[in-house]
Amino acid sequence: MQRGKPAKKYSQAGRVHDIIRLIEARHGITIEELAEEAGVTRRTIHRDLNAIHEAGYPLISEWIQGSKVYRFLTRFKDVPPISFTLQELMTLCFLRSQLDFLEGTPFHDDMESIYRKVNSVLPPRYAAHMERIAGVSLPLLQGRRDYRRAGEPLRILRDALIYQYRVTIDYQVPGKDRPSSYPVDPYTLIFHRGGLYLLGYAHNRRAIRTFALERISRVIKEEQRFELPAEYCPQEQLRNAFGIVEESAVAVRVRFSASVAHAVRDRIWHSSQRVEELDDGGIILSFEAGGTMEIVSWVLSYGCHAEILEPPELRAELKSIVAEMGRLYGETEDAADSC
Repeated sequence: MQRGKPAKKYSQAGRVHDIIRLIEARHGITIEELAEEAGVTRRTIHRDLNAIHEAGYPLISEWIQGSKVYRFLTRFKDVPPISFTLQELMTLCFLRSQLDFLEGTPFHDDMESIYRKVNSVLPPRYAAHMERIAGVSLPLLQGRRDYRRAGEPLRILRDALIYQYRVTIDYQVPGKDRPSSYPVDPYTLIFHRGGLYLLGYAHNRRAIRTFALERISRVIKEEQRFELPAEYCPQEQLRNAFGIVEESAVAVRVRFSASVAHAVRDRIWHSSQRVEELDDGGIILSFEAGGTMEIVSWVLSYGCHAEILEPPELRAELKSIVAEMGRLYGETEDAADSC
């Protein structure tokens, strides 16, 4: 008879102590290895890891060579001293200023805390430079989202993202009187056009969905933890989207006049884009992407200097919108003339 490792007879506190020692002694350890070492089931190890996390240990998980391993974040005392150049400090100030749109969120508070910590350890001469270069960048955040009311839900969501806890969110769907409840495994936080979005698996929809954070009114962290699918890749998930709307990709061709060609040509709008130069100085931008509403809105922002050539359905939709706008402005002018 093959002899296995005998089960250890000790309390949960003693077992948790051994598990902490095992995690600290290795660069990464799997659930299976912990269960074998402790002589208990995977389910018991999951409960012990939850207890370790709730005790304040910086426990994280990651995929290494196809296996999910657990480890602790490196303690600050083990990190060697860090020095900064003036150029690096300027970049830090620049990044800090760009996060002003997150005012009222835990992310903004964290950035301010990082800035204070860095500033507190600088020599007086460099600290004075920090005050001066804080004004070398000026973010213009027109139309930014207001996240001040979502501060507390975002704090809960931030921890759920870090430690992979399932959450239940109350989400205000446009057009509905009351928020809808979604049990979600939060996968990725997305920053897009001045707004924050959550990409996660919605269990009541059995699919990955995108949620605008300003529409989340409440977040409840559940006891259950989740594991990211090994095949999950956020970049691949949104590969066919023009922005964040997941729709089937279509071949799109848009002609831009010479007046705006320089502003369009020098930007990356989609990973599949191709630029065709025209004799009159204009360009045709082609790409394959989904997200009808986002594409139409983008083209409309260039007014008469942009024309959708393909696909016919998208061109027809934009034509209908332009006709409605013509009627709207025509009615406005008629009303003004009658005054």
